[in-house]
Amino acid sequence: MANNLHEGHRERLKRRFIEQGLDGFEDHQVLELLLFFSIPRKDTNDIAHRLISTFGSISNVFEAHPKDLQKVNGVGENSAILISLISQISRRYLADKNRKTFQLRNVEVASEYIKSLFVGRKNEVFYVICLDTQLNVIYSAPLFEGTVKEAVVYPRKVVECVIRYNASSVILAHNHPGGSVRPSMDDINTTQKIVNALSTIGVTVNDHFIVAGDKYYSFAQNGILPQPQI
Repeated sequence: MANNLHEGHRERLKRRFIEQGLDGFEDHQVLELLLFFSIPRKDTNDIAHRLISTFGSISNVFEAHPKDLQKVNGVGENSAILISLISQISRRYLADKNRKTFQLRNVEVASEYIKSLFVGRKNEVFYVICLDTQLNVIYSAPLFEGTVKEAVVYPRKVVECVIRYNASSVILAHNHPGGSVRPSMDDINTTQKIVNALSTIGVTVNDHFIVAGDKYYSFAQNGILPQPQI
């Protein structure tokens, strides 16, 4: 009888999603539905509640490391991988969608694209975004990843990336997982080294963004780079 109840509940939740989407779902129901696909024959409601209780919010659940997720009773390796895929798939989806539809023609548009690159990232990551002459994205990927506190950036690697993709200009971007978007002296010095390195091959650094959640800091807007060039 219990199995029949679970099956009926699963089918109702799936049908509700198909007909209405997730808008009317509570957070634990979103997780419950997701876990159907990694836990085929068990009630996932209690597990969903435990996850939110442990990590504090559904966004924290999605951003948690798989090893930490597996510490929650009822969450195995498959479920941990499935859950942790969500933020990374979201980041990939947003970056790809923005790359196809956004010409990075001004700071506001560029900031929306760049913020999407850091969704769910816990460590500091440094991106180089290669642009063509029309400010379309040619290539965008993290070149460096560090600890929660810092990423070590080598200007030579940036130059190699720019040459490989034949970029006309670049935007630099990195995140501050600690929450402040103010640049450190290391951030400013690293930016200047990259500007100097790229100037030798005729490539301009249009801007450098620091991202922390929904906040951002533009070097060009704040006068650290000569002037906004996007």
